[in-house]
This record gives sequence, structure tokens and C-alpha cells, in this order.
Amino acid sequence: MVSWMICRLVVLVFGMLYPAYASYKAVKTKNIREYVRWMMYWIVFALFMAAEIVTDIFISWFPFYYEIKMAFVLWLLSPYTKGASLLYRKFVHPSLSRHEKEIDAYLVQAKERSYETMLSFGKRGLNIAASAAVQAATKGTGTGAYRTATRRMSVGQILRWFPGYQPGPERSP
Repeated sequence: MVSWMICRLVVLVFGMLYPAYASYKAVKTKNIREYVRWMMYWIVFALFMAAEIVTDIFISWFPFYYEIKMAFVLWLLSPYTKGASLLYRKFVHPSLSRHEKEIDAYLVQAKERSYETMLSFGKRGLNIAASAAVQAATKGTGTGAYRTATRRMSVGQILRWFPGYQPGPERSP
């Protein structure tokens, strides 16, 4: 438990806070060499954080796991070992270069799907909200004809009742 807490503190301070401040200084001084150094660090560190999720679950029982993790973060950060630059140049850059087109295509596809999904959920949410509003409004009136007529209205027709409503372009699913 103590090693876990110390490890979290080391990763926070030396893995995130110090590099964030050093990145700020690189941006402020407009030093291109430092830009590149810290960009390589952040790419490698992001991959480390993604891998850490899995390793924490499956191999955190390993003796000296947290100590090894702390040493790795310090090794990545050290200007003497240049661990992040070494890993980036030897493994990350070649691997990303080989798969860049597939990754880009996947990201474009994911963006399109997420947009369509959010649009679909938005329409469903508006339909549910409009139905609930119509049901709440008709409960007090007691007139069946009004209730039947409003249930058949589309969301766009109901939204036109609200002041300032501007209909946008319709997208087909």
C-alpha cells in the first residue's frame, strides 16, 4: 500500500507536473529542440499510461512492481538517459509511421460514427422530451382531441412553439 501511494506521487510529480512545467517553459521560450523533446516525452508517457491500466490490473502483484514503475518514469524523464527520446525513436515512431494511414482512416471513421450516434441520441432525446411535455400538458386539459392531435406532431412542429427556435438543416441518417 505504501509503495502504491509513493508510486502515485512520483508519477504525478515527476511524470506529469514537472514535464508540464518544462513544456510550458519550452513553449514560452519558443525553443524548437525543447518542443520536440517534450512532445516525444508526452507521446511515450501517454502510451505508458495506457499500458499502466492493464499492467496495474494483471501484474501489480509482481514483487517491486511499483518500484520498477517509478524507476521507469524517472528513466523516461532523465536528460542523461533520454529514455523517452530513445523509446520514441526506436519503437514508437517506426510503428506509428507504418500504421499511420490505417490509424487516420480509423479515426475518421470513429468521428463520423460518433457524430451520427450523437445525432441519433439527440433526436431520440428530443422525441422523449417532447412526448413527456405533451403528456404533461394534456393531463391538465382533459380533452382527448387535443391529446390525440399533439401526439401525432413531430418534434420540429413542437419546437416551433418555443420563441427564438431556428430550424437547422436536416441530416438524413
